[in-house]
Amino acid sequence: MLSRVYCASTIGVDARLIEVETNMSSGMPKYFLVGLPDRAVSESSDRIEAALKNSNAEFPKGRITVNLAPADLPKEGSAFDLPIAVTLLNVSGQIKTEKLEDTLILGELALDGKLRAVNGVLPMAVQARDQGLENMIVPAENGPEAAVVDGLDVYSFEHLTEVMEWLKNENSHDPLDVDVDAMFSRNREGEILDFSDVRGQEAVKRALEVAAAGGHNVIMVGPPGSGKTMMARRLPTILPPLTLDEALETTKIHSVAGLLPGGKALVTNRPFRSPHHTVSDVALVGGGSIPMPGEISMAHNGVLFLDELPEFKRSALEVMRQPLEDGSVSISRARMSVSYPSRIMLVASMNPSPTGDWYDAADPAGASPSQMQRYLSKISGPMLDRIDLHIEVQKVSYDELSSKSKGESSAAIRQRVIQAREVQSKRFMGIDGVYCNAQMNTKMSRKICTLDDASSQMLKKAITSLGLSARAYDRILKVSRTIADLERSESIQSNHIAEAIQYRSLDREGWLG
Repeated sequence: MLSRVYCASTIGVDARLIEVETNMSSGMPKYFLVGLPDRAVSESSDRIEAALKNSNAEFPKGRITVNLAPADLPKEGSAFDLPIAVTLLNVSGQIKTEKLEDTLILGELALDGKLRAVNGVLPMAVQARDQGLENMIVPAENGPEAAVVDGLDVYSFEHLTEVMEWLKNENSHDPLDVDVDAMFSRNREGEILDFSDVRGQEAVKRALEVAAAGGHNVIMVGPPGSGKTMMARRLPTILPPLTLDEALETTKIHSVAGLLPGGKALVTNRPFRSPHHTVSDVALVGGGSIPMPGEISMAHNGVLFLDELPEFKRSALEVMRQPLEDGSVSISRARMSVSYPSRIMLVASMNPSPTGDWYDAADPAGASPSQMQRYLSKISGPMLDRIDLHIEVQKVSYDELSSKSKGESSAAIRQRVIQAREVQSKRFMGIDGVYCNAQMNTKMSRKICTLDDASSQMLKKAITSLGLSARAYDRILKVSRTIADLERSESIQSNHIAEAIQYRSLDREGWLG
């Protein structure tokens, strides 16, 4: 006898439909599992046998062959436990049902028959819907995550016996229903961090507003205690709220990585990731023998904050260059190639010198020129090419610290950012891969960011007198376009250019040699 059910396996942040085929014939009892299973899948027979016995069912006796098709695709994880168990019950006649033809089944089995959560449920649910399946059976903990997908009836169960009863039509279990709008509203209400808590630093807050409005990468340069980390952590509060499509993209990554909290259906707040400077190359960009997303992908649609940028390994920073440019990470292995999205806003911070304070050649206790050169050369030119705004952060005065007056709230700043993003959405409508000013290539920026004579002369003077590098030219154009969008100006004015020039301090002569 032959039984077939559908399961799924993740490849990157997407999923592939897997057919679990089980054949039982007479002969010496023997269990074969084929189809490139990994260790976790190969060990499933022992878990399944114990789970069946503890669920008032029997592990069939006979020559059993379980095939996971397609056979050339590596199978990983414990999500195959439940579908294999269901095929064994069906092939041995312990259950008879017609529901298997249009149902996706996945879940790990405990020895007592309980269903345990698995990773990557959301992309599997999307794949099931796209393949025309009507039902999906998942562990109870994964239920809300799968139920987010429209057009699919999701049934969540605690125990194998409940699955058997549903397949035999012995219970009237209703499909899960989740309120996506309520999820978004609840999360926005729970924000604790706010820019109103930041004392002083009005110029820096303005620069971060410009960065958020245009999706620009930022580096903040200032001494310890000036508030760089504090302001970076509040940056997600002024970014536009996630759309449903962005939330689904982000949730897929967290689901595959196994970092989605149990019972949580969607990631509805923009991610903020802040890896330590000792992070490895693989942990930062993703990879491993079994490819997994790294920090840059976990921050997709959000903020990746690199505190004390020069302390990171040079190799780790250099491997980030291509993902920052392309918005995705490609990982190739012998058996497969996977791709993880990495469309992020990079925010970095650094001290102005190895001693922590601003460089002063006349200070005998300060850093020497050679120490300064070694410190600053840790950031390569190509890496700096991908950062649009360089912000100098000064120490906060006592009067500002002791002031009881609060600054502008994140909600007020966010509203201006949203309005600027709406202008950009209309501007780039129909252009694939471009959603904000920071995504423009050189050709687009020259076409869109046209300058009048006064603005052109100002930019020319800045390039020559301040010693700005050639790479600064396009960055200044993009940032000035964002500043104009914030002011709802159709054209770039000289004051927009002047402000954008102020955000290129690291390109001035004497900084990076």
